[in-house]
Amino acid sequence: MKIFFKVDDLEISNKSFFLIAGPCVIEDEGLTREIAAEAKKITGELGIPFIFKASFDKANRSSIESARGPGLEKGLPILARIKQDLQVPVLSDIHEPWQAEAVAKVLSVIQIPAFLSRQTDLLLAAARTGLPLNIKKSQMMSPADIVLAVKKVAEAGNRRVMLTERGSFFGYNNLVVDFRSIPLMKQSGCPVVMDATHSVQRPSAANGVSGGDPQFIPLMAAAGITAGADGIFLEIHPRPEKALSDGRNSLPLKDLHPLLIRLQKLYNVA
Repeated sequence: MKIFFKVDDLEISNKSFFLIAGPCVIEDEGLTREIAAEAKKITGELGIPFIFKASFDKANRSSIESARGPGLEKGLPILARIKQDLQVPVLSDIHEPWQAEAVAKVLSVIQIPAFLSRQTDLLLAAARTGLPLNIKKSQMMSPADIVLAVKKVAEAGNRRVMLTERGSFFGYNNLVVDFRSIPLMKQSGCPVVMDATHSVQRPSAANGVSGGDPQFIPLMAAAGITAGADGIFLEIHPRPEKALSDGRNSLPLKDLHPLLIRLQKLYNVA
């Protein structure tokens, strides 16, 4: 068995794929906790390592009117309580270098958004916290380019990095996933994650906000596992149609258990 590194007390290894899942943004503490608790219960029953994700601020929305979340000062305490009460690692993204030091007191993993994965100062600030990083491959970058981000982080002395594939721009309002990117990124030695929900997104295709094709989420997740992904990233919500952000490319919470069973079978074969 190969162990990549630990996230809190959780081993990231090739014994099982791991799951990063949660709502796009923190909507309120009750709903956020409900989603985290249900996902932990399901993954615990199946023996799948689980990292809970939710953004305290989505600073890269298409529209000024889009929901961004409660912000750092209100959002971090919510994540801290969920982490402590449910004993689950938590992940959120940062958009500016100054945020790294503040979030390091709470988060288990710092995520670098796809649009910012070339931002050297942001990468270095996150790396210097010593926390594991999840770097999402930009929609404009090749697999070889995202590996350069790993080298930037290594220069700051941090080698606990996972890389996430989330699709590349294909014309207007559409993304396409080249699954060759998964084995290519794995050559970096980092665990590679398949983002099965953002990859079905249709950016700015729904009157200034993102649309999506959620019926393809299981396909993207299965293809990612088959291509060699070490982890799966999912945005999940009990009522996607009412989600404040990215509801059109979120997996209904009720569909998480059957999807994970299917992915486990594929992972064991692959």
